[in-house]
Amino acid sequence: MIVGAGLAGLRTAEELRRAGYAGELILLGDEGRLPYDRPPLSKQFVRGETDDTTLRPAEFFAEKQIDLRLDTAATGVDTGARQVRLADGSTLGYDQLILATGLRPRRLPGLPELSGVHVLRGHADAAALRAELAEATTALVVGAGFIGCELAASFRARGVEVVLVEPQPTPLASVLGEQVGALVAELHRDEGVDLRCGTGLDTLLADGDRVRGALLSDGTEVAADLVVIGIGSRPVTEWLADSGIALADPAQGGGVVADEVGRTSADRVWVVGDVAAWLHETGHRKRVEHWTNAGEQARLVACALLGAAPPTAARVPYFWSDQYDVKIQALGTPTATDDVHLVVQDGHKFLAYYAQDGKLTGVVGAGLTAQVMKTRAKIAAGVPVAELLTPS
Repeated sequence: MIVGAGLAGLRTAEELRRAGYAGELILLGDEGRLPYDRPPLSKQFVRGETDDTTLRPAEFFAEKQIDLRLDTAATGVDTGARQVRLADGSTLGYDQLILATGLRPRRLPGLPELSGVHVLRGHADAAALRAELAEATTALVVGAGFIGCELAASFRARGVEVVLVEPQPTPLASVLGEQVGALVAELHRDEGVDLRCGTGLDTLLADGDRVRGALLSDGTEVAADLVVIGIGSRPVTEWLADSGIALADPAQGGGVVADEVGRTSADRVWVVGDVAAWLHETGHRKRVEHWTNAGEQARLVACALLGAAPPTAARVPYFWSDQYDVKIQALGTPTATDDVHLVVQDGHKFLAYYAQDGKLTGVVGAGLTAQVMKTRAKIAAGVPVAELLTPS
């Protein structure tokens, strides 16, 4: 049984079948839709350029004999009895359980409940946002992480005036560092975004029960007939509170604790995707909230669960973000505390090497796909960054 019918849950079901598992396979989803792709929601879908981001048609599940049960939320696990409790009060037994419940958007406490205020995680969120975007003229985006930046870009593409506020010194500062974050800031300002860093949201201003603007932490007031709160997400683990399954410290990112192939602290229980705090090569457990990671973890879980040989190729994390006409790509594990070497800067195109202890740990580029992707083997090998910085 797989709990969670997002990308990670679906990929795990696919990998189990691909690896030869022929037994009963149940996939539980708490939404009423077929599994769908999330990255387009903040871009093509919200802009009205595509209507369908479904990953697999209904026929696929019948062909692969995957018992997909939609509108079926899990509320608890009894690992001793090997049963999952459902929202309707019933239970389902399992031989092996895979947790893939993903994330839930964070919300700012104390804000008034007003129409026109949104978060973005699922299809219903995106559909509601898209409907209101059609009539919006001014928007406030709170948080300049990847979702906030992508939405700001999408709103500008629709001709909406955008104020983007971020308490950190630059967009993406906590992820990619301030040096690269400053380049992202320049991109947004050049596209007409009113980017205000070092600033947060104090409260929302209303006209009846609808938002009309906001008061920012610096005391300024901005008009907005559409507000999006994009301040990150938290793992969906509250339903596991009494299960005995070990959970990571929320201060360290939270999630379900697992080893390097997804085994949790409970017998016959595995975890995959955004909710999974896997043990990594560094010796630390961490969650990785990237699209490609879901598929890579699904393959490892399926192999470990079935006793098959795992993939032998070195895993080099990859993620991307489309903003305006620029694709920002990252390979490896770049962090805000790395030594950053900016090796190319040409307009909105750039290439940066990230290093720790002199070794290449990651590469981030914008508009330079070939230059980014050819560094994969060098990142996997941890080559000295000085070798790449010395002209050949």
